[in-house]
Formats: sequence, structure tokens, C-alpha cells
Amino acid sequence: MSDTGIQVYVVDDDISAREAVARLIRSAGFTAKTFVSGEEFLAAAQSKIPACLILDVNLPGLNGLDLQQELAELNAEIPIIFVSGHGDIPMTVRAVKAGAVNFLTKPFDDEELLQAVRGCIQFRSDELRSESEFKDIVGNSSAIRKVFEHVSVVAPTDSTVLLHGETGTGKELIARAIHNLSARRDRAFVPMNCAAIPSGLLETELFGHERGAFTGAVAQKIGRLELSNLGSLFLDEIGDIALELQPKLLRVLQEREFERLGSTRSKKVDVRVIAATHRDLEQMILDNQFRSDLYYRLNVFPIRVPTLRERREDIPLLVQHFVQQATRRMRKVIDVVPEETMEALIRYEWPGNIRELENVIERAVILSSCPVLRVSPQDLRTRVATAHNADRAQTMEEVERSHILKALKETRGTVSGPSGAASRLGLNRSTLYFRMKKLGIVRSVQSNFEH
Repeated sequence: MSDTGIQVYVVDDDISAREAVARLIRSAGFTAKTFVSGEEFLAAAQSKIPACLILDVNLPGLNGLDLQQELAELNAEIPIIFVSGHGDIPMTVRAVKAGAVNFLTKPFDDEELLQAVRGCIQFRSDELRSESEFKDIVGNSSAIRKVFEHVSVVAPTDSTVLLHGETGTGKELIARAIHNLSARRDRAFVPMNCAAIPSGLLETELFGHERGAFTGAVAQKIGRLELSNLGSLFLDEIGDIALELQPKLLRVLQEREFERLGSTRSKKVDVRVIAATHRDLEQMILDNQFRSDLYYRLNVFPIRVPTLRERREDIPLLVQHFVQQATRRMRKVIDVVPEETMEALIRYEWPGNIRELENVIERAVILSSCPVLRVSPQDLRTRVATAHNADRAQTMEEVERSHILKALKETRGTVSGPSGAASRLGLNRSTLYFRMKKLGIVRSVQSNFEH
């Protein structure tokens, strides 16, 4: 049988057993490499991690369980099949706790061993694929690793996922990882930013339309929902979807069917929906801006994506990543990031999260004329000031609201007239009503001043 290139290592001090296992492995098309002891295995220079390790528990010197412990300390994550001629329940329990994928007692059936080996190879393949699906998400902090754990759990299911997180935290990358780790990975991943499409076009963009459905509809259009059939549909900024469209999306999640605009015929669809938002949907429900039934359908498996402020230990890795990307694109050489520059980047609050960091690094690469990355402290101070002013703008709204409420209290809720609140504030009546509406000062609040 031809060599598949998959390596299986065998560690056993019994030469006849060791060679018999090696022959069986080779007959199945795999490469077999043998070792007489745990010490020999550790001493050999291993340029490639094997897909599977068949390990005798009762080795002289360094036994199988001790060898497994050594491998764990070296962070060598190798799927292990433990074998023993003296297998019992306590030994099996110890072996499984030590990290065994399988445990066999000698003598074992050839097919039983091959089945265990194939299981190890599949285990390793799934593990490597899982790692590769997160390759575009840079970071090793506990905050981002928690997200990886949630993604790994939910991805193999078909459940709807709702990603919560500030703008710029990388929610689309997380959504792609969910798709790539699912059974739908070979089908389409269709993204759609609900905030970037005018509300008048959102329905046709999502559901499609028939020819003649409205003026200008000169041809049939296939919507994003239909394009993602058998795959995944990523609805970014789901909180911006118009209230009148929400029942139609709810129908898709409940009944798995929809109608193109201008059609009376329902179409079935098999799609996994992943949604994301930076908005507080629960508050929007209280404000009658989002349907509670749609929220509960979307929020089956919520995942919170952390801000960059919550994963500062990832900033050096992200800086290196974005520098490499930018220099490759611009054909520049930058291989030094000064310590003071990195410290400034770590200290900064990053209100725009990873997207803002990427933009800062790109600008710095453009301006750099030597192999040393320079990020202007003034640039970061300007960004801090901008962020501070944004916070101050919110405070000013609160001050304005308090000022209007005080005027209304002094005039017992009277808005117009020479002694009304509008006159006191130096505003005309319509302007004051507009400001009151914007600041949430309603008539029920005004009536409190009249008593």
C-alpha cells in the first residue's frame, strides 16, 4: 500500500511486539518509526510531530505514564494509544487521566489497533484544523482564549449565534471561525452589514426581488439569504435592521422559509445565522426598537467579544502582525519597535479597538523612513483627546437635560409665554420641544412640575 506520509511512532521494549505493530502500521499505508525505550524516544531529534504515538505503559526506566508527563511538560501534544500486558481498571484510569486517546490490553486484535490509530489520526487532524481556523485571530490572552473555547463548542452545531462587542473588536473574524469549524465550511459564508445598507434597500438585499417588483427592478435579484443556502449568513450590526423587517427575519429563523420581494411563493432555505451587534438589544426592546421574540431567537448562544482594553497582553502580538502586513504590502523593512513605543501603545485606551490599532500601525509604517517603527506620541494624545471629547459630549447632553429640567421646574412645566421655560433658556418654543424630545423629556415628566 502506498505511503500516505502520516507518521505513527511505536515505543515498546518487546522487539517482537514492536516490530509486529510497525508492520501492521505500514500495511495500512502509514509510516512507522520505532523506539525501544522512552529515553530513546526523547533523545531522538523529532522534526515532525507524529499523528499518533503507540506507547507501552510498562517500559523499563522511564515508563509510559512518565514519558507522557515529560511530553506534556514539553507542550508536545501527541495523541497517545497506551498499551499494556497487565491492563487493569486503575491503570486504565491513570492512562486516560494522563491524556490517552485510547487504551488497549495485549494481546489485541489487529483491526482493533488500526481502528484506534485511525481515531488518533482523526483527532490530530481535527485539532490541527481547529488551530488553523483561528490563525487570523491574533492573540493568546485569557479573554480571547475564552472566546475560542465558546466557538469550538458551538461551531459543530447548527445553533444561531449572537456576537456582542464594541465596534472594531473583530466580530466578523469570529463569525468566520464559527463557519470554518462547522459542517458547512465547504459552503458559502455570506456577510451583510445591516448598518451599511440604506433601509430602503435592505429588504431586497436580504431577501431578493422578482423582476417588476418595483420601479427599476428590471431583472430578478437573488438575496443574501438565498446565496447563503446550506452555508452561513453573517448579519453584522443586527441592531440596525428596520423594525418592519424584523418579522420577516424572525420567520426565516422559525420556519426556514422566506419570499422574495414581489413574489407570493415561499422558498425554503437551510442557513445558519450568525448575528453581531455593538448595541444593547435588551434596552432597544424596552425602547420598542427591537422585537423581543427576534432577540430570543438570535440569542441562542451569545458570545461576548472582548475589547482591546481587556486584552492588553495581546497588543505586542497584534503590533507585530500589523507591521508585517503593512511592510509586506508597502515593500518596506521595519524590524524594530522601540520599547517606549510599545509601552505607549499598550497604555492607550483604544476606543476603536483592533481596527484603530491597525490604522495607527499602517500610518506609522507609511511615515517611517527607517527600519524603526515610530508612533508619534502626539498622534496618540490627539486620539486620547478625541476619545475624551466624545465622553465630554455625552456629559454635555446630561448637563443640557438637567438645565432644561431645572427651567421646567421653575416654570411649573410651562414651555411657552414670556415666563415659560423657552423664554428663560433663550430658545423659541419649537426648538425647546425638539431638544426635550431628543433628550427624552416627555410630557409625563413635565406634568410632575405642575403639582
